[in-house]
Amino acid sequence: MKEIVQDGAEVLREVAAPVPEDLFGSTELAQLIASMAEALDGEKEGVALAAPQIGVSYRLFIVRKDRTLPVHPSSASQEAHPVPEVETYVNPEIVKTSRKRSAADEGCLSVRGIYGTTLRHERVTVRARRIDGSAFERGAGGLLAQIFEHEIDHLNGVLFIDHAEHLIRVTHEPEV
Repeated sequence: MKEIVQDGAEVLREVAAPVPEDLFGSTELAQLIASMAEALDGEKEGVALAAPQIGVSYRLFIVRKDRTLPVHPSSASQEAHPVPEVETYVNPEIVKTSRKRSAADEGCLSVRGIYGTTLRHERVTVRARRIDGSAFERGAGGLLAQIFEHEIDHLNGVLFIDHAEHLIRVTHEPEV
């Protein structure tokens, strides 16, 4: 399983390269996305992951849809869904944002144990491509809009701690 790289790794501060045309529909791209999904699956608090976070400087991120939905007490547990739903965004770009922004609590798998408050757009529209190369647009609000901005920041070499306020360090006690 690929390890998630941590703050201090050069790849996290690079502007990632676009995924080349010849990789669309390839086994290589499918394997990269599978490696990202496996790394994300191992992180119970993770909702999304950008390729630079596993050391690959490509403009690509994935989102675990099942982890972005609100959990209702009356709904079935996550264990009832053994196959996670992963959305893939290749060469994404933000094409539209709301004027209104909101403060949001945020953390990052590449900046473990640090959390802060970021100012993110309430709504964001992303244009991207799927693994087969087909283009699509996806609008989102709330948590998913925050995820889009956070992950595209990664692709531009920006970490949330670069613009977050009220940073706190949280240490987790080992489970007994």
